[in-house]
Amino acid sequence: MKEFPAVNSETGAAAPRVAVLLPCYNEAGAIVQTVEDFRRALPHADIYVFDNNSSDGSRELAAGAGAIVRRVAQQGKGHVVRRMFADVDADIYVMADGDATYEAAAAPRMVAAMLEDNLDMVVGSRRDEVEAAYRRGHRFGNWALTTLLKQLFGRSFTDILSGYRVFSRRFVKSFPVLSAGFEIETEMSVHALELAMPVAEVVTAYGARPEGSVSKLSTYRDGFRILRTIITLYRIERPILFFGIIAALLAVLGLALAAPLIVTYMETGLVPRFPTAILVTGLMILATLSAMCGLILDTVVRGRREVRLLSYLGFRAPSDYARP
Repeated sequence: MKEFPAVNSETGAAAPRVAVLLPCYNEAGAIVQTVEDFRRALPHADIYVFDNNSSDGSRELAAGAGAIVRRVAQQGKGHVVRRMFADVDADIYVMADGDATYEAAAAPRMVAAMLEDNLDMVVGSRRDEVEAAYRRGHRFGNWALTTLLKQLFGRSFTDILSGYRVFSRRFVKSFPVLSAGFEIETEMSVHALELAMPVAEVVTAYGARPEGSVSKLSTYRDGFRILRTIITLYRIERPILFFGIIAALLAVLGLALAAPLIVTYMETGLVPRFPTAILVTGLMILATLSAMCGLILDTVVRGRREVRLLSYLGFRAPSDYARP
């Protein structure tokens, strides 16, 4: 993988405005370390902590560490990301979790990668440093969901569930956040793929949580939510293929049931099984309706995609912010 030099911290006022966004929910044992690590890595960046109803003093600790603290009442990471993207004004956005598991020292390389190649999203592909970094089942779940996304959308990332990402302004301000929970990373990946945005991945270290910090991710419940999100996004973004598969299955089933009826009719001139004939007729009607739904919805999706693309094109590329 290509290596990028660190961002020059002496670029002065001409440098793009960088904001570090840290979602936080009961991270008293890690939030101070996370803020301090990103302060050292990106000394000129504004560091925001968006607290999601913490009850362990995380909000006060973050403010004491020098972060700009905002509160989000609606529970769920998706709601937090929606508020972060809406409320914070910057040229480049660095998003990580407030649990001190992501390598803050990699942030300058990720920002440099964005500026050098005019990228819209750089994903921190996680390389775990210790066995405890991933909970049981997370590796397999991440691989399975990443593979599924690639099969459905034609291309993917090596780590679609990474919460460590760098975004351009045009990505953030053109991204309609619809998710409520941890499936937000999947939605981000699909948004970039659907608009054919220039993206890249940078390998970063991924460590275990500090003592006292507990993961809020439920392996099975959130895994199924992410799976449901992938299927839903496939239905929304690829309606011809989604409804075409349904139409094909219904048509095949209808033809399989109709075959004996056709043979009997050819031999005797009679149709003795009327219920089966009615069922076949219904299946073929449903197959036709499904195919037509796919065609109609594809036109709607194309219009929505054009609107998102026009919104995206309304902002300058990341490297242009250094220009007067």
